[in-house]
Amino acid sequence: MSIDNKLQELGITLPEAAAPAGAYVPTVATGDLIFVSGQLPIKDGKITYTDKVGDNGSVTTEQAQEAAKLCAINGLAALKAHLGTLDNIKQIVRIEVYVNSSQGFTDQALVANGASNFLKEVFGDAGLHTRLALGLAELPLNAAVELGMIVEKQS
Repeated sequence: MSIDNKLQELGITLPEAAAPAGAYVPTVATGDLIFVSGQLPIKDGKITYTDKVGDNGSVTTEQAQEAAKLCAINGLAALKAHLGTLDNIKQIVRIEVYVNSSQGFTDQALVANGASNFLKEVFGDAGLHTRLALGLAELPLNAAVELGMIVEKQS
């Protein structure tokens, strides 16, 4: 089954890849690796989850998991714009999930699971990846989550 068909089966429609909000490009390829710039939880042109995650913020862990999934969806949109088709992805190599964390919040790994589980569901074993999940004091535009990706493309 193609990745586009799998996304359709899951009820996911990829948005247009977001234009860079600064002096960078959305993706860079070197060899068979593609690096995807940080993606925010943007839907219909708006950040859907803002503020800190945890007891001292307005975003719950479950909402932050949805935000991480949305970041991954936006990352796939950037990859599709770069590759033309997601079927050219051989492996999701690594994701980096940054969480706008309240003081004392330590469930960044649970937040990252929102993206990890989604990528596994879409790509199967090719969606298994290494991961970094960090808590930060602030994120751009007060987003609750930001995600970067490294993928390997078919040779």
